[in-house]
Amino acid sequence: MLATISRGSSVKPPLVDRIQLWLSKGRMIDGLWIGTLSDDPELALQRVEAALRLIERSAPLHYQRVKKSLSRIWVQLVPHGAGCYQHSLNACLLDPRVVASETTTIEWIASAIVHEATHARLENWGIHYDEAARSRIERICARRELDFARHLTDVDALHEEIAQRLDLCRDEGTYYSDENMRLTMEQGSVEALRHLGTPEWAIGLVFRVIGLRHAFHRFTRRLAGVLAR
Repeated sequence: MLATISRGSSVKPPLVDRIQLWLSKGRMIDGLWIGTLSDDPELALQRVEAALRLIERSAPLHYQRVKKSLSRIWVQLVPHGAGCYQHSLNACLLDPRVVASETTTIEWIASAIVHEATHARLENWGIHYDEAARSRIERICARRELDFARHLTDVDALHEEIAQRLDLCRDEGTYYSDENMRLTMEQGSVEALRHLGTPEWAIGLVFRVIGLRHAFHRFTRRLAGVLAR
């Protein structure tokens, strides 16, 4: 799933992100920083750069929009999907497990960058990733991907994937709901922790704490409703 993490424009990047950016290996490509913390940084950087060059050759207008809209493309673990836009970093995040996979094409990476750059443009125009607007935003981003993919050849699988995501966008109230995205985030976080070698007992402890926190928030909301009567 391609999505977005929207945080207010006045919010600075979290300290952990700033530390990880400092630790990342990266370089500049036409004024756009690309970097990674992955195990094989050169492979990740080469694949991202190849994707950018593909956009530049195949769809110069999309390439100009990518450069104008994004500050960074960061190959970093994404618990809730293959990629996302993070507003606090003005960054397209791409999951290293996807970028490094032999089944992931350069065309797919390029399409994902176009998708997340569209999220950035919408956020910069003041269109925020709220639940009520989420399906429409994803539809716009998927259509930009589809427009880009039309400039490519032999990408039937990519066309099919984008079409499937457009179908999900037509379901206004389910797939991109806050609750479904929370569940997706939690499930993806388990896989990310396993990828990092976290013991199962530690993963269980983390999610017990998260469960208690959700229960506490539900209780305080119910209490506030009672007191307001």
